[in-house]
Amino acid sequence: MATVLIIGAGGVGRVVAHKCVQNSQTFDKIILASRTLSKCAAIQKELPQGSIEIAKVDADNVSEVVALIQEVKADILINVALPYQDLTLMDACLEAKIDYLDTANYEHPDEAKFEYKEQWARHEKFKETNLFALLGSGFDPGVTNVFCAYAQKHYFDEIHTIDILDCNGGDHGYPFATNFNPEINLREVSAKGRYWEEGKWIETEPMQVHMPWDYPEIGLKESYLLYHEEMESLVKHIKGLKRIRFFMTFGESYLMHMKALENVGMLGIEAVEHKGQKIIPIEFLATLLPDPAFLGERTKGKTNIGIVAEGVKDGKRKKIYIYQVSDHEKCYAEVKSQAVSYTTGVPAMIGAKLMVEKKWQAHGVYNMEQFEPDFFMEELNIQGLPWKLIEL
Repeated sequence: MATVLIIGAGGVGRVVAHKCVQNSQTFDKIILASRTLSKCAAIQKELPQGSIEIAKVDADNVSEVVALIQEVKADILINVALPYQDLTLMDACLEAKIDYLDTANYEHPDEAKFEYKEQWARHEKFKETNLFALLGSGFDPGVTNVFCAYAQKHYFDEIHTIDILDCNGGDHGYPFATNFNPEINLREVSAKGRYWEEGKWIETEPMQVHMPWDYPEIGLKESYLLYHEEMESLVKHIKGLKRIRFFMTFGESYLMHMKALENVGMLGIEAVEHKGQKIIPIEFLATLLPDPAFLGERTKGKTNIGIVAEGVKDGKRKKIYIYQVSDHEKCYAEVKSQAVSYTTGVPAMIGAKLMVEKKWQAHGVYNMEQFEPDFFMEELNIQGLPWKLIEL
């Protein structure tokens, strides 16, 4: 039905390629592209012969991306490169006139900040050219947004509070490593926390607010309040919302290492001079840490990501918990990747599948919760991310 161009050959790119091949009735031609062709070739070898093509491309170069889109005659671009490259790839899609999807919102390369502002600003351009850009089709953001939309549709007249809860109960055996791009991960975690309450954003110190939560199939874990991008769109689209927060779990070793690295300046994003050369500390650190794309083989345990929503239905208070549990070893057995990449890559494929099949249709730039949630929830069960819902 469609030719899909996947840009990015890290852990998530690997999952997207595998899952697109599994859904070849929708994606009849699949091209995986990256700045590093050898990464694409390694993924290609894991898949049936002839199931995907590979290409080299610089995702920071609009004209190069446009040329590749035109060469392969792509219908849709799945962006699983770095969030710094979102705007470049959106502009390439506008110029080449194809639909766009990503899993994380734009990050400023020179500032520890991420926001939808500059992506939303392209809404009119996508609308005028009859193109569809779907933002944040990962897990969080992505599935968590759809969980909120599903809860709003089926369980509430108004949702008053939402807590997004993200737990990785896995163990990779390293003293310190990140489960996705180290630079993105450490910038996100070391930033000040933020949550939305009664119409305004409230800022906290990093890791200042925390609480224990008993995650099904994992157990009781201390969970720390962070700022996370899906909240920025959910406050616009969930009616009656009074408060939304995001919590994530971290082990003691992770927090200890991160604090020490921060104290000595290794999380810095400003260039420093070292022996006559300019280096950015966090980029240098990323070269020293284990590559998240290769953690899968040694990671054991489970992830649990979900939402707790509380509000009113038919005049009565109601509270529900929707969550999804994935097993690292089972994910690796299926697609050669650990569960953190799996839970991001599968929703990226699902979002593209719904776009190609015209179950989700629009012209402009949109977030996940703005569409019919039932299609996506059904696909989660089919594609390897079965979810559960309990009333609290």
